[in-house]
Amino acid sequence: MTLIKLNRKLAELTRANNYSDSLKLLAQIHSSHSLRPDHYTLSTALTASAHARHVTIGTQLHAHAIRTALLYSNHVSNSLLSFYAKAHDLASVISVFGEIQCPDLYSWTTFLSACTRLGHVHYALQLFDRMPMRENVAVWNAIITGCSDIFRHQHFAIDLFGSMHRVGVRPDNYTFATVLSLCCSLELLDYGRHVHSMVIKTGFFARTSVINSLITMYFNCKCAVDAREVFEEAEAAAVSDGITYNSMIDGLVTMDRNEDAFIVFRDMRRACFCVTELTFVSVMSSCSSLRIGCQAQAQAIKFGFVAYTAVNNATMTMYSSFGESHEAQNIFERMKERDLVSWNIMISNYVQENLNDAAMLTYLKMRRLGIEPDEFTFGSLLAVADSLQNVETLHSLVSKNGLMKVEVSNALISAYFRHGNMNWAFRIFFDIPNKNMISWNSIISGFLTNGCPLQGLEHFFALVNTQIKPNAYSLSLVLSICSSISAMSHGKQVHGYILRHKFSSEIILGNALVTMYAKCGSLDMSLRVFNSMLERDTISWNALISAYAQHGQGKEAVSCFEAMQISPGIIPDQATFTAVLSACSHAGLVDDGTRIFDMMVNKYGFMPSVDHFSCIVDLLGRSGYLDEAEKVINDGYFGAHSDMCWSLFSACAAHGNLRLGRTVAKILMERDHNNPSVYVLLSNICAAAGQWEEAANLRDMMREFGTTKQPGCSWIRT
Repeated sequence: MTLIKLNRKLAELTRANNYSDSLKLLAQIHSSHSLRPDHYTLSTALTASAHARHVTIGTQLHAHAIRTALLYSNHVSNSLLSFYAKAHDLASVISVFGEIQCPDLYSWTTFLSACTRLGHVHYALQLFDRMPMRENVAVWNAIITGCSDIFRHQHFAIDLFGSMHRVGVRPDNYTFATVLSLCCSLELLDYGRHVHSMVIKTGFFARTSVINSLITMYFNCKCAVDAREVFEEAEAAAVSDGITYNSMIDGLVTMDRNEDAFIVFRDMRRACFCVTELTFVSVMSSCSSLRIGCQAQAQAIKFGFVAYTAVNNATMTMYSSFGESHEAQNIFERMKERDLVSWNIMISNYVQENLNDAAMLTYLKMRRLGIEPDEFTFGSLLAVADSLQNVETLHSLVSKNGLMKVEVSNALISAYFRHGNMNWAFRIFFDIPNKNMISWNSIISGFLTNGCPLQGLEHFFALVNTQIKPNAYSLSLVLSICSSISAMSHGKQVHGYILRHKFSSEIILGNALVTMYAKCGSLDMSLRVFNSMLERDTISWNALISAYAQHGQGKEAVSCFEAMQISPGIIPDQATFTAVLSACSHAGLVDDGTRIFDMMVNKYGFMPSVDHFSCIVDLLGRSGYLDEAEKVINDGYFGAHSDMCWSLFSACAAHGNLRLGRTVAKILMERDHNNPSVYVLLSNICAAAGQWEEAANLRDMMREFGTTKQPGCSWIRT
């Protein structure tokens, strides 16, 4: 076979991405005594080596080019430039470029692109200023694209685009697409609009690559209306393609406009554009109901995407989001090829269903198959680690795999706090080099939930002094701390911070402020915050009702509850009824309390909880209806629950009902005979009824069992 035919076959294999066969054929040509590889053979083989990442073969070909003087062919030297650029060997790129006697356009574009992509932007710019082909748009595209690929150098790309326009070099569709991809934030939106106008003036709106970049840019800047206008103009001009529709679907999904995304998918099918893997990945994310999700899955199967891993992953995620874990598991088990994302989705699915053992078994199976976990794997497992020992095991695995990234460190902090190991949680937090918002929130929340609010408060003040600014969740945490320790002065400082930094519209913070002021004793401030809130939800009303209850203003709490019911879009929940029933109990509003309890069951259809029954028992008991309170306990769903018994026992003490007091005390003693409060309260009831001997016996029993009542404490300073 002649060298020409072999070269043609070599090129065909390389174009078909069959690089291993290409290199085998090269070896046959090289070992032949009758054939000598020419510049075409060598450049094609270098292309195959570059794509296959065979650095050794590439360097051997470089040596062969030097020995045979083929290096002086621009065809070979340009292929060498591309090879070393793909190998990220900048020194060799510079060396090869320096040996080219007359660099052509391809030489310059490859060299400039390699220098910028590999971080030597300033060196590339210096060469660019001296190069002889600056009037060619391809050269500008090479250096602009290279700069755009590195985040810290993207401003150079925008500056170069401006310089290009000033020196009269006309951009092409590739230039516009690259620059538009940089305008991905609100800060660059105006510049993106300016580029958009240039696209229209220069006639490049007819290029689909530019249209697709415009749609993506507007979605990145959260401008869905502008993206839609571009899309509709492209449709009207008949210049849209499948990628245009994919960009539109994906953009709508990222902005939670799922129904609109599904409509675009339907229009895409009607326009007879070929759907792709990316189409169905986006469509699965857009499904707003399980029914639509099933339809999308049927479409994916119909078009032959049932074996595509990415589509199956998206389908699993869709089913998991609707609580259909069994369907997600079925898809997972049927998959012939699974990647790490597939395993992570399955582990996360089990975590959401609180199937901790299944999540861990899935992880172990993944490891037996040789699949390496990532930070998302460990993040899911740490969320369900049900013992300190499991957390420590996962911690060691994370360290072993070199995955102590900030996301995993945050998950470890939460896991250690959840199991009460504050020392390790703090050590991990301290060792994080680049703490993010979640790191700070995790440490503040952890100290609060572990009964160390002052340490949480200290870390909040430390957060304020960093470059990271607290978010709404951080501020809600510190307000909870202030509530728990009655630190109204600190709470007022946080309130001021909220006002200064424009957080006033956050409902979560308004709710937290209402609660904080109420618990710190300032009902007036709670009312002022509530009345100033632009939007309120059910929690807002619950917080105000609880504030009235805490301050003994039962009538006002009931009035607030009545106002809540007629407030648009607000529906009481179980916490609402607990708060208002508690307010009625403390204020002795028997008629209001029983009416509201009946409303809860018959109008709103809530099954009463222990808290609701305890409030009713306390309400009846405080008002002297002890027999009725006893009947509620005997007829209730929960039997003689401890909370309800204590409510009734306290009422017996308040009204001197010795008979019922003895009965309830017997129940409480059987459950917790070491609780001194039972003996003390029953002794007081006996003494009030004149049963001095029985009261003395109860005191003797306390001493016999070695139980003593702890003295109380108060936050109020004397």
